[in-house]
Amino acid sequence: FVGAGRMGGPMARNLLRQANALGRRIRVFGKATTAAEACRDAGADVAADLGACVDQADVVFTMVPAGPDVRALYMSPGGVFDVAPKGALLVDCSTIDVATAQEVAAEAKARGFRMLDAPVSGGVVGAEAATITFMLGGDAADIEVVRPQLEAMGSRVVHCGPSGMGSAAKICNNMIAGIAAIAVAESYAIGERLGLDPKVLYDVVSTSSGQTNVGLRNPPVAGLVDTAAANRDFEPGFTIALMLKDMRLSQAAAKQMGQASPIGAAAAEVFALAAGAGLEHKDTSAIYKLIRGVAEEG
Repeated sequence: FVGAGRMGGPMARNLLRQANALGRRIRVFGKATTAAEACRDAGADVAADLGACVDQADVVFTMVPAGPDVRALYMSPGGVFDVAPKGALLVDCSTIDVATAQEVAAEAKARGFRMLDAPVSGGVVGAEAATITFMLGGDAADIEVVRPQLEAMGSRVVHCGPSGMGSAAKICNNMIAGIAAIAVAESYAIGERLGLDPKVLYDVVSTSSGQTNVGLRNPPVAGLVDTAAANRDFEPGFTIALMLKDMRLSQAAAKQMGQASPIGAAAAEVFALAAGAGLEHKDTSAIYKLIRGVAEEG
């Protein structure tokens, strides 16, 4: 497992439990020392470098931040394509653009590997609880080979189509989530300005037509539900910086396809403002702080 960071670390630990039951071993490698050490404490082997991590591996999972990181990890000299055993099944869980996912998958096939793009949804909380959803692009037979590992890390495995379609599904899903986060924040800001108790608003919206997963599990006001990042000063499950990246991916895809996306475009601009205001490392729901700030200044 390459990339044992905030998301990859808990995924690798959940995978380790399944591997132990099957008498297999897990090796991890990543720059996040704390997360890697947590994997070591759980019983994983922590590799000193990429080559040591993938040596003799039959399945390689990767989780890195963006498309250029995936391309470098796999295609650079000394990258996965150079050091992994031929025939290994490569499963990239990064959220990246479709073109890069397809490019790397094509190169993998040309070099004797099998590859799946397998981005996930559910954030750090879902990764820790093994409730994430995997969205997969690639050959259905390869998915079945690795299904036990996927089901050890998540609660749902969805085959979205050929290479790149897992990435396409993730981009579309996160555009909805980003738009919803802004809508929820705006609603709470307006409600509070009108004198409406946030708890009353939550009780209404959570059982009415405005219900969303974002609003149910991660409302932007503290004290409403235990799962809300607002309870912890917006400690991130999924950061504004990452949501901005994904919103920009959605808009690049829309532009490439000639598809209008006016609400997505506006949402991307709002997340850019939030990142510029110093909220980039806060949870997505911290967009509320920006919305409230704009209201106060206006």
